[in-house]
Amino acid sequence: MVDQERLAAAKVVVVGAGAIGNETLKNLALLGVGNVLVIDMDTIEASNLSRSVLFRGDDVGGLKAEVAAARTREIYPGCRAVPLVANIVHEVGLGIFHWADIVLGALDNREARLWINRACWKLNRPWIDGAIEGINGVVRVFLPGQPPCYECTLGEVDWRILDRRMSCKLLTREQMASGKTPTTPTTSSVIAGVQVQEALKQLHGLPVLAGKGYVFEGMHHTSYVVEYTPNPDCFSHETYGDLRTWPKTSEETSLAELMAWAREALDTDAVVLDFSRELIASLHCPKCGEVTEVFACVGSMTEDQARCPHDDTVRNVTVLHGYKGEDGLGSRTLASLGLPPYDVVTARSMEREVQMLIEGDARTVLAGFERP
Repeated sequence: MVDQERLAAAKVVVVGAGAIGNETLKNLALLGVGNVLVIDMDTIEASNLSRSVLFRGDDVGGLKAEVAAARTREIYPGCRAVPLVANIVHEVGLGIFHWADIVLGALDNREARLWINRACWKLNRPWIDGAIEGINGVVRVFLPGQPPCYECTLGEVDWRILDRRMSCKLLTREQMASGKTPTTPTTSSVIAGVQVQEALKQLHGLPVLAGKGYVFEGMHHTSYVVEYTPNPDCFSHETYGDLRTWPKTSEETSLAELMAWAREALDTDAVVLDFSRELIASLHCPKCGEVTEVFACVGSMTEDQARCPHDDTVRNVTVLHGYKGEDGLGSRTLASLGLPPYDVVTARSMEREVQMLIEGDARTVLAGFERP
């Protein structure tokens, strides 16, 4: 069943290098997977050591992604395990998903899962979610173009938790519980094992638990498979149909330059550039009237960061979804807008649309890998 050449060439993204992520990376290394991108933004704490197979006492204070990638390479020196220290929602371009053959989520919050789900659908990539709560856990497989997806599984409670994380001004609330749950190393091993087993099958073209979940109940060691129901109104069901590459970097590319290309490609001047995510363009203090340019991803700023330095008022947010040719924006580069490198911009007219992958950033973002 196992094709080692196929596994050596496989490109896998693992999002989250905590308890499940550690076990997932260990399994990928033992299988001989050749290219693994490890994404995590957190540092290692002493409490991580009792449930994370790749971390040691001397690693406390180090970055999870960097240490986990290094230990993965120790297990299998043939694996190009590369760390990316970043927030998956705000700091990772959609090109990462285009690069990957499959994405494995080892996360502890709904917001990140929802973002991965939408990104994978857009770039036509499968992803496998692993989650644990105490001694129980679940593995879910989501294939693009084949609903249900992760968003289809969300209920009213899930959406209330997601809504509570963001204030009405689109700023992140401090001290807000984000859905983190306690973990045990034994359950992490079980869930990561099933997760990587499903990835192994997907990479070999074998049947997987598409749109289903494997549930492990740790008290009595029972397990069962659940089937999810597609939501015909789901916002995640969007796949890019005409993805092209842009040779320059996000530091070099201005909105005016992209707009000129888009008008030619779509053969019309009536073009809008849509960004991959919403941006905070400016903050306006309703008390003193001062306006401050920001240019950062929505959700990347806290309420405290958005307070007016003069009167401590939480300022109002001006959101930017895209570019229609407005004065003052055309000279701005994609990077200066707060968009991450190796991202995708959509050019849209009334009749059709094309997507532009900012391929010039791949040289730095994927520097640790041999180019495909």
